[in-house]
Amino acid sequence: MSDQQNGAVVGSKSFTAVAINCAAKAGEWIKTKLGNYENLDLKYSSHDLVTEVDKGSETLIKRLIQTHFPHHSFLGEEGVEPGPEASARALEAKLEDEYLWIVDPIDGTTNFVHGFPFFVVSIALAYRGEVIVGVVYDPMKDELFLAEKGKGAYVHGKRMSVSAESALKSSLVATGFPADHHYALPLNMKGLQAIAPQVRNIRSSGSAALHMAYVAAGRLSGFWEIGLNSWDLAAGALLIQESGGKVSDTLGKPYHLGVRNVVASNGQIHEELVGALALADAAQ
Repeated sequence: MSDQQNGAVVGSKSFTAVAINCAAKAGEWIKTKLGNYENLDLKYSSHDLVTEVDKGSETLIKRLIQTHFPHHSFLGEEGVEPGPEASARALEAKLEDEYLWIVDPIDGTTNFVHGFPFFVVSIALAYRGEVIVGVVYDPMKDELFLAEKGKGAYVHGKRMSVSAESALKSSLVATGFPADHHYALPLNMKGLQAIAPQVRNIRSSGSAALHMAYVAAGRLSGFWEIGLNSWDLAAGALLIQESGGKVSDTLGKPYHLGVRNVVASNGQIHEELVGALALADAAQ
């Protein structure tokens, strides 16, 4: 395939290099603002926060991308109205675009606001609706998780692979607590109650993108959550797929950019996790 066809390069400009540069610069800037933000606003609910740092990070990333690829489309969390319907509409409007950058400028804003050091910059590039580059950068640990479609996934320059657990009972899994208190949170809590007795333990760091990166790196065997958005999942999904894992919706159907209810795993526990959620009526 040509470079244009495999999505790695246009001319002499590497998509991956630009994604890494954007994530690193935004992450470095966000780190300087820890404990130093000025404005805190609520979006969809009291769990859904935004600061001027989120907006500034997104502006920085967008400008850098447009400098290199002015004709590419851009979908960032802070440019979309709050709520699941608005998120779905925003994605649908751009889904047919040739190249689409999908960005969460700070995934884990609540952690950032409280000084809890678990938040990341998530950047993905989709080519005709399929993710071809994914970067998740944790500025507090200076960990950059990177994947290119068909080329594997890496952290600290080393190839990642998913964990080897073959059953839920020996697995460490993660979930989150959705901002949507009417639909997603009650459903996720039902799943939490069902899954907790079946696994070794459950973690919740407050960043879906970081959970996904940890599944890819073998630090978690699985992750599920209800009511997420394309910018939460796009980069992490490619990381997991390129590390040998599996990503689907909560019904077990293949992942695509429109998926909001997600299950991600090392592949070996996937069917068991999907089945357990279905049995608990916690899949959708």
